Amino acid sequence: EGATVYATGTHALVEDGQLLEQLMSSVGFCTEVEEDLIDAVTGLSGSGPAYAFMALDALADGGVKMGLPRRLAVRLGAQALLGAAKMLLDSEQHPGQLKDNVCSPGGATIHALHFLESGGFRSLLINAVEAS
Repeated sequence: EGATVYATGTHALVEDGQLLEQLMSSVGFCTEVEEDLIDAVTGLSGSGPAYAFMALDALADGGVKMGLPRRLAVRLGAQALLGAAKMLLDSEQHPGQLKDNVCSPGGATIHALHFLESGGFRSLLINAVEAS
């Protein structure tokens, strides 16, 4: 499923943007932004699949390290990311709330998240979007 973000130029008519949005919405999400936000869109949405693939590769490596066959580790990681993305898109909740919802007090997930935070996980992703 795709996502299209566009900015109309000064010579474009309102109808031009409406037509573009109608066409592109048939293949996924489509929205207009101000032209000065296109670089931010590129860093997040354009490069985002590479970030997801890198994260998935690392998750699969973790599964393999723990004894899972690679094919299964990749499938489980991909399903986890797909399920999380669908849950977010289908809900009105902030991603942080959904994260909190899947963390049991004193459980494995909150311990793993603490480990990621201690390594600068969030800062690394924010900096990657900015660098792109």
